[in-house]
Amino acid sequence: MAPSLVVHARRGAAVLATAAALSTAVAPAAFADGSPSPAAPGLYGTADPKFDGVFRQSLAFMAQSAVSVSPAKQAVDWLAGQQCADGGFPGYRADTGKACDPKKDEFTDATAAAVQGLAAAGGRSDAVKKGLDWLKAHQNDDGGWGYQAGSPSDANSTSIALGAFAAAGQDPAKEAAKGGKNPAETLLTFQLGCDAKEEGERGAFAYLKDDKGLRADNLASAAAALATRGKGYLVEPLKKDADRPVKPLECSGDNQAKPKDAAASAEAVDGYLVAAMDKNGGYLLPSMPGAPAKPDQGNTADAALALAAGGHRAAAEKPLKWLQSKESGTAEWAKGQPGRLAKLILATDAAGGNPHDFAGTDLVEQLNATGPAPEKKATGGMDKKDEEKDDDSVTINVWWIVGVGLAFGAGIGFLISGRKKKQQL
Repeated sequence: MAPSLVVHARRGAAVLATAAALSTAVAPAAFADGSPSPAAPGLYGTADPKFDGVFRQSLAFMAQSAVSVSPAKQAVDWLAGQQCADGGFPGYRADTGKACDPKKDEFTDATAAAVQGLAAAGGRSDAVKKGLDWLKAHQNDDGGWGYQAGSPSDANSTSIALGAFAAAGQDPAKEAAKGGKNPAETLLTFQLGCDAKEEGERGAFAYLKDDKGLRADNLASAAAALATRGKGYLVEPLKKDADRPVKPLECSGDNQAKPKDAAASAEAVDGYLVAAMDKNGGYLLPSMPGAPAKPDQGNTADAALALAAGGHRAAAEKPLKWLQSKESGTAEWAKGQPGRLAKLILATDAAGGNPHDFAGTDLVEQLNATGPAPEKKATGGMDKKDEEKDDDSVTINVWWIVGVGLAFGAGIGFLISGRKKKQQL
């Protein structure tokens, strides 16, 4: 099989999970119709969890942490119970009494997402440590990660893995350097510079490196925009007066110019994301080759989160405004889908918005309804975070709990990779 075909085949296998959870473009009907999943007490959502069970559960915990909700112990037990003996996680493990097959069942994205989700939920430090140990044990010689042990490094898996270390409060440059290779620097090798074939692709990240060189990828770009800032999905909300201008990659006639460091890389990819969405009218298109060229709500939410993480309030608000529009179809896309609801909550919260009022929809209430009731629920008043966001204090129902949460994601920043990744949701 030709190298380019191998790349597409590999990517196609990896994309199913994220597609099932987040993308309307390639999600199989059997996963998108809300059909009941196998008996799995504690699992969020009723759609088939075969590819994205661990991922959507992890995202749910991150989103709940962002809005001070503590997930039920049963839900946390379910996710922790998915972990394999060696510390890795599958996309979904129907029979936890059966040993995992490391070569078939365990995935980088699922493991990194679970680490972040458990870190956000709190109280599972042993499981978090085992997950990080698994990531270090399955790191490629170039310092990056592929979606599965032995797979070539890709930008998505490397990004979400970096987010896992961030969620645990560790510096991957120190804790996950392999053979002198810093994984954060390895990620930068996937970025297109001024030598990109198309000017509009400058600053973007490629998903994989293949025989045709680097090709701009929206999902990889949004994921890397978080990772290059040392963040995961759980991002601190922007302050009211925070709005940094977006600065696209400057070439000044030098076709070989590239961002000089991680900070410049983050700014350059933010510039790409903004330009790509402006070109489309406020949204991103799917990343999968051959997918219909129609709006991708999951990619767009990821981009909004990334821009918020960069301090670009106005730029982040534009895709969020599109997502809230009736024309986007986001409300129906996310309804009953915990991974999708979680992504919207994370992006909205990070941009300084109110997840309890997303175009009239309470995303938090909808997310909580997809799984076991949170540990506590109170009504009336706003928590401190909401008060800071909105001086026009209006009495609303909120989930009020002393929450726990770490940064990445919770606690990934990462766009959870989307592939058996589009395991990522």
